[in-house]
Amino acid sequence: MIAIGEFHNLEILRETSVGLFLGDDKGNDILLPNKYVPDTFEIGDEIRVFVYLDHEERPIATTLEPFIYLNDFALLKAVEVNDIGAFVDWGLEKHLFVPFREQARKMEAGKWYLVHLYLDEQTDRLVGSSKTKNFISNDELTVNQFDEVECVVSRYTDLGIEVIINAKHKGLVYNNEIFEDVKLGERRKGIIKKIRDDHKIDVSFQQIGYRNIEPTAAKILEFLNRNKGFVALHDKSSPEDIEAILGMSKKSFKKAVGSLYKNRQIKIEPNGIHLIK
Repeated sequence: MIAIGEFHNLEILRETSVGLFLGDDKGNDILLPNKYVPDTFEIGDEIRVFVYLDHEERPIATTLEPFIYLNDFALLKAVEVNDIGAFVDWGLEKHLFVPFREQARKMEAGKWYLVHLYLDEQTDRLVGSSKTKNFISNDELTVNQFDEVECVVSRYTDLGIEVIINAKHKGLVYNNEIFEDVKLGERRKGIIKKIRDDHKIDVSFQQIGYRNIEPTAAKILEFLNRNKGFVALHDKSSPEDIEAILGMSKKSFKKAVGSLYKNRQIKIEPNGIHLIK
């Protein structure tokens, strides 16, 4: 059987009245219905498809792009709630089922929820769950300090924004390191800033330490070029002013200014920073 919930590159085996039959190198085949058949093709061509179960619980291929993949997380909209559970829109014709037992709180049609997609081993069906904490753990970490990771924004807290790291672990981006609006369910690149003794993970949406100098310096240069080569900031400026004008911390600002000054790209005057042309 061709695995469901995943993308596959399959060979076009034959054309029928209902669509194309595609196959893998293990002798398995699957139907790509006519509605998804490309305008031009040849037998033997390879085509990339997503495999899931249709309304009759049969494996079927589609060229549509789902909003969520197997063992991953995404913000999805509930479109129907009935006496067996909820159904969310995941970009395919058949909506994704979220049973009541997998709802962190009772879902309501029209609202958005962070959902995890998994394969129910008992039924071999794809199922959604908003109990996202059940699918992440920091017990055995697979990341290291300074790793670049894929983050999904999962929750807002008093300390900052909780993120799901590489669809496996939980991390936190502190409020004082967030310089722009961040939305629930948004995907962002992050850097592992610190791993604590209790396996809690601090994450940054910006490069860290010496790695932060180059992109932050580029941001200052871009601002200077857009503003006649001048910015009214300096070493004595408040962190609030620096964040408001440049969208960065004072620590990052000072490192970047030091780098630009060393490279003789700017000059520092009492009234602010000037670009050297």
